[in-house]
Amino acid sequence: MNHPNVPPYGTRPDGEAESAVMSTYRDLAFPAGTGSAPIGSRRAPALRTVGPRERRSHLSAPRVPTVGIDIGGTKVMAGVVDADGNILEKLRTETPDKSKSPKVVEDTIVELVLDLSDRHDVHAVGIGAAGWVDADRNRVLFAPHLSWRNEPLRDRLAGRLAVPVLVDNDANSAAWAEWRFGAGRGEDHLVMITLGTGIGGAILEDGQVKRGKYGVAGEFGHMQVVPGGHRCPCGNRGCWEQYSSGNALVREARELAAADSPVAYGIIEHVKGNIGDITGPMITELAREGDAMCIELLQDIGQWLGVGIANLAAALDPSCFVIGGGVSAADDLLIAPARDAFKRHLTGRGYRPEARITRAQLGPEAGMVGAADLARLVARRFRRANRRRVERYERYARFAEARRASQGSA
Repeated sequence: MNHPNVPPYGTRPDGEAESAVMSTYRDLAFPAGTGSAPIGSRRAPALRTVGPRERRSHLSAPRVPTVGIDIGGTKVMAGVVDADGNILEKLRTETPDKSKSPKVVEDTIVELVLDLSDRHDVHAVGIGAAGWVDADRNRVLFAPHLSWRNEPLRDRLAGRLAVPVLVDNDANSAAWAEWRFGAGRGEDHLVMITLGTGIGGAILEDGQVKRGKYGVAGEFGHMQVVPGGHRCPCGNRGCWEQYSSGNALVREARELAAADSPVAYGIIEHVKGNIGDITGPMITELAREGDAMCIELLQDIGQWLGVGIANLAAALDPSCFVIGGGVSAADDLLIAPARDAFKRHLTGRGYRPEARITRAQLGPEAGMVGAADLARLVARRFRRANRRRVERYERYARFAEARRASQGSA
């Protein structure tokens, strides 16, 4: 029996969750007439870092559906994921323009979660953010492709959604997903490289994501590889992601097309002269069809990828590099040149074991799946708190009923 005074946390007295509970939070998420979200919620559990026990605790985490959000420079992807890494439903929208306030991105996340929760029983939300997340996994310290600067994303979203929220770097989330469900299964020392709008990275050792002292380890994309090279949105020049990423691929193609290079005639004809319509997936598609320029551009990106991987191998000595992100859809058009460059630039080549380089199995959904699975680690706390809360209200109801009965008999 549900009591009218019990806060709508979506649990029945037997402890089982009611479906579609998140839809009851729409007024909390978007209060009428205020134009802004509530500062906080007493009912939203205060979530600290999960800590160093991820490898053990994920095995005993509750097998409940959670929502994963992957926020990149160009898209926001949200999905409901079960305990086995299966995506039950997925939504995708464009990332709001970076010139807008952080609240615009926050509103987009809330809308996606509420939409999914109308059809699914959501117990926690995991956010994979394309930026630097602090060690407590609350604040996005800096996002080169978004307008987040020291943004308390976890607390803001937890206050609006009233379920536990976990925030992590998107590459950390992707690495966790590949270790749990994909190409990194069975690996004790894994490095994840995500090639999208920029380059993200993550280090996973012995089943634990290595975030560093301040939470910002793995930002490989901003290693300087060409002093004085192309300007990067992070403020420096010559960052690795300016030479091996989706942005780099599109930039090179557009520059050749703008220069009316003879090698670019194929892609110019494909876009009917509208150079701004050239995209990374288009370049990959034309390369698969045999366009020489597009094949060469992917080889160039792959060569730079191999150089960076060789540098990381010298520093970290992992057993496996997993290449993910949207650009990895080019597969061997990209990975094969990367392997060749890696072997040529690896320190001590010929006298040391070489790490395996493989494409991610989960594709562009890896960050979303990983964020959702990491969120399951905190769903247990939410369920226990709900159960205790409902039990307290039930005890009060029984006491009140017994008191009324005794007064009536008197």
